[in-house]
Amino acid sequence: MGFAISNFWRRCLVAAVLVVAIAVAPIFGGDKRQSFKIPIVKIPLKIKDEQVTIVASGLVTMGAKDHGVNLLSVELTADLADLQQNFTALLASELDKDERCADRIQIEDAKLAPAEPASLAVVQLHYERWGCAKLLGKQEVKRLIGGNAVVQMKLTPAVGENHTDLRLAAELGPIEADGSLGELLRSGNLGEMLREKIQAAILAALQKGLDLGAIIPPVLQGSVTIQDARFRDAGSGQLLVTTAGQVRITDEQLGALAKELKGRVAAH
Repeated sequence: MGFAISNFWRRCLVAAVLVVAIAVAPIFGGDKRQSFKIPIVKIPLKIKDEQVTIVASGLVTMGAKDHGVNLLSVELTADLADLQQNFTALLASELDKDERCADRIQIEDAKLAPAEPASLAVVQLHYERWGCAKLLGKQEVKRLIGGNAVVQMKLTPAVGENHTDLRLAAELGPIEADGSLGELLRSGNLGEMLREKIQAAILAALQKGLDLGAIIPPVLQGSVTIQDARFRDAGSGQLLVTTAGQVRITDEQLGALAKELKGRVAAH
């Protein structure tokens, strides 16, 4: 009888220890590598008259605990499929011009494709340069140069010095052009202007599409540092841009984060 009673209390003690252990387990569970998804966020982007939607999502993964502070990795992904589909119109809104006595540019086609870890922009355009002069009191307009061109540009994302925003390096690639237009694109201001305009249009989309304030939960905002950024191929030429970062938070912040992410998942 005494043996039976002893076993009974022993089992009660074991059960009590298990209850306490479960109660004080980390919010994200015992698995140090457990992950929580940041649900999809649709971010509208308007560049001049063109509207595109960037679809962003994320993943938060538990890491090691250091001096009572939790280290988490944060991965964000932006789907640029809508940007790709509207790339011609987007660049046309930035670059098209029709000046009587200066440059006339028409973007005829533009494609943006993965070239991991970069991307490749291929732009077909028609360009003319016109000059005006007065002859016998009358203004004459004359085409000085003109033709068609195909311009390739390699675009590589990078992390800013403050590790909270993105940069974009743009490098002109092969240029196919009619006559002297090719030389003008390669060595003149025209090629540099095209590079800057294309770079600015895509960078605006990236910065908006991976805006930390629009994607990550409030408890993490202002604390995430970005370590890496790159373009990726999602298959069939679909372009993604991803960032990898880290954040250190307290147990209290970790609890708030778990609650926020679970709430977002439930809402979806």
